Amino acid sequence: MANTYIQIYIQFIFAVQGRQNLIHTSKREDLQKYISGIIKNSNQKLLAIHANPDHIHLLVGFNSLNFKISDLVRDIKANSSRFINDGKWFNGKFNWQEGYGAFSYSKSQI
Repeated sequence: MANTYIQIYIQFIFAVQGRQNLIHTSKREDLQKYISGIIKNSNQKLLAIHANPDHIHLLVGFNSLNFKISDLVRDIKANSSRFINDGKWFNGKFNWQEGYGAFSYSKSQI
């Protein structure tokens, strides 16, 4: 639609299954870069990311309402889990915990 402007900022938080400390400092940057690519490929803008040992924070700027937020989170969680498991970061299988938190922010709060 011509002359349509979308400005939505959402912070996502989701945890490692069982809140285990499985995201090691030595792998944090690799995971953050990988997730950044997923978001970029979805044509959204990653404003901030931080992977803690047991959970992750993402701040995403959306420029379109032509997709479901839940689909983006599903893609991030599924693909990043596969990335970690294929890389054999540790013995056992990596999974994100079910669900996520999503919190909206105005531009003045960023």
